[in-house]
Amino acid sequence: MSKDPYEILGVSKTASEAEIKSAYRKLARKYHPDLNPDKKDAAKKFKELNTANDIVSDKEKRAAFDRGEIDIEGQPRYQQQQQRTYRDHAQGAQGSRYHSSGGAFDMSDLEDLFSGFAGGYRGAAGGADRSTKPSSDIHYSLDLDFLESCLGAKKRVTMSDGKTLDITIPIGIKEGQKLRLKGQGQDSSGDAYVKVRIGDHPFFIRKDKDIRIELPITLQESILGGKIEVPTIHGSVQMSVPKGTSSGVTLRLKGKGVKGGDQYVSLKIVMPEKIDSELEDAIRTWSETHAYNPRAKMEKQR
Repeated sequence: MSKDPYEILGVSKTASEAEIKSAYRKLARKYHPDLNPDKKDAAKKFKELNTANDIVSDKEKRAAFDRGEIDIEGQPRYQQQQQRTYRDHAQGAQGSRYHSSGGAFDMSDLEDLFSGFAGGYRGAAGGADRSTKPSSDIHYSLDLDFLESCLGAKKRVTMSDGKTLDITIPIGIKEGQKLRLKGQGQDSSGDAYVKVRIGDHPFFIRKDKDIRIELPITLQESILGGKIEVPTIHGSVQMSVPKGTSSGVTLRLKGKGVKGGDQYVSLKIVMPEKIDSELEDAIRTWSETHAYNPRAKMEKQR
């Protein structure tokens, strides 16, 4: 595996969050094992992508990697420095191991030296164990569409070892939320964490438990009122539009949001694509005896 997560994702070190997200999704679709059953290296590349994305999509981890504090696996680089320092002492001139120029340098001195590192030093048999065990947790990213995040879903996740797990997506899960799969890490003592990414919807917008939508209506529906069909995340429903409704009026559909939330419908009058002479004549005749100025209040405040 490349040691550079930016290289794996094919982005520069100055790439924005949006660029990283786009690059990851494109490559994840290309190498996902479920979509490439005939490609033997797909699972390996998919694992590399998740490892790289886990670093650069997390602000703190990305900053730590850029400063050289952690490697691509998220492990502290001090462990590598610790090993080199120990080796330098252990491989001194014959007969002078663990000795300094100032005199004897016994194991307790060496232990004190390594206690300065965050990982500590594992002493001789019977001594205190100050070593730090590397985490056996693993991290993944999972793309959900908008409706799956609102209504919940069953999804299949391919683990780094090629094993697949069916997981339940809870109703109302939010962008960036993590699901914990207990005991599914690198070994039985570690866990797997699945970070959720939620796609946009063509016309629904979510705010906490509420759903908002801008709904086009015709000129005659705004004037005459009546029943119209409105899409919701739970399916289409009928809604009454009052007579004389203007653009920007917002109506509420109780309980049609996420987990008991509401849906707010903002109405927008849309004119026909072509204004024919019949409509023009009718409006002209009506306006001659029904003139009104909807901007009158604004003009008074100028």
